[in-house]
Amino acid sequence: MNRSLGQFYPVASVLHALDPRAKIVATALLVFGLFLVDSAAGLVLVVAAVVALVAASRVPPITFLRSLRPVAFIVALTVLFQVLFSREGETLFVWGILEIHEGGLRLGLFLGLRILLLVSAAALLTATTAPLALSDGLEDLLSPLKKIRFPAHEVAMMMTIALRFIPTLHEETQKITKAQAARGADFSEGGPLSRVRATIPILIPLTVGAFRRADDLAEAMESRGYQGGEGRTRYRELRFRPRDAIALAVTALVLAGAALL
Repeated sequence: MNRSLGQFYPVASVLHALDPRAKIVATALLVFGLFLVDSAAGLVLVVAAVVALVAASRVPPITFLRSLRPVAFIVALTVLFQVLFSREGETLFVWGILEIHEGGLRLGLFLGLRILLLVSAAALLTATTAPLALSDGLEDLLSPLKKIRFPAHEVAMMMTIALRFIPTLHEETQKITKAQAARGADFSEGGPLSRVRATIPILIPLTVGAFRRADDLAEAMESRGYQGGEGRTRYRELRFRPRDAIALAVTALVLAGAALL
């Protein structure tokens, strides 16, 4: 079964058992810490840590890699842009006006790998955390802001719904694409402008379907008496255990080591 970015993978693992707040904070540390890593050795250390986390999550590697396919085009475009337009370092290849420099190639690979690591961290979080637990964790982390009338529950709910609809929209896009192809639409021929025009028959029904789902969801929440976070209780209370503190400490140590390298 193909799984898309943002979809929960229900299986028993060490990462699944962690408190969602610990996983959210660890993911945030990894995201911000990656911007402090400016060496190949540091990136290798982070890559090794992410590979170890994927193994610990018990999410099949092939399934995890498939979830990264939506960002493959962005990564390729980033690398290509740096390779073609950067003029730093030694010249490696010249053909007419095309020049490839060692600095541009290194920077392109560096940025591409950084994007993959950022998306991998987010994919691990959503793959090992149920949507309801993710919403509860976000709300708890944002709860101190309630003193300044920040709508912590509503923001957490919106983010969770957005993550929940990513795989739904992905599946809907595939269905619409197959339906249009069955009617004779061709999305692979022609120049860039032709391909952009060919996506219009996909974008219009996809947008209409997204608004229809949003209306249905709003009506369902209203019919069940949803009034926001005021006075709401939980069936399962979150508990921060020693293993969660250990996970955060290990994350911080790995990022510190990668930055120092």
